[in-house]
Amino acid sequence: MKRSRTPALTHLDPHGRPAMVDVSAKPASARAASAECRVRFPAEVARQLRASGLKSAKGGIAETAIVAGTMAVKRTHELIPFCHPLPIDGCRIAVEWAGENVLRIECTVKTVHRTGVEMEALTGATVAALTVYDMCKALSHRIVLGPAKLLAKRGGRRDVGGEVG
Repeated sequence: MKRSRTPALTHLDPHGRPAMVDVSAKPASARAASAECRVRFPAEVARQLRASGLKSAKGGIAETAIVAGTMAVKRTHELIPFCHPLPIDGCRIAVEWAGENVLRIECTVKTVHRTGVEMEALTGATVAALTVYDMCKALSHRIVLGPAKLLAKRGGRRDVGGEVG
């Protein structure tokens, strides 16, 4: 029988100071996570983007977002102070319309390591969304990003959500 534990902040030491979690005693295992971020456009901007096939004067919007998100996944540990540098075994980013005015960006990341890749998936999805904003801001500054959320994770102590990408 599993004992329930009270959740605790893992990035604080016993004195309440920020600290990286020590994962050295944990076994390496397959880990995966999927996250999404949505980009909501004003109706006229969405119509323009649909008509252009998500192309802009700067290039292919979806393609550029995928590259930027993938780069961000690989550098998450440089952006988030207590993330461990991880070997990324797989990264997939999908960009698709999810309604008339909403672009949905999903990032799925895989590794075999001692810690999970939730932060990498969230970072990839949000940086891809920021890239879409950057490429489309000439059309409107009323573009809204979010929500960004974890969809699922597998491996480690507990699984969350449904299937991982």
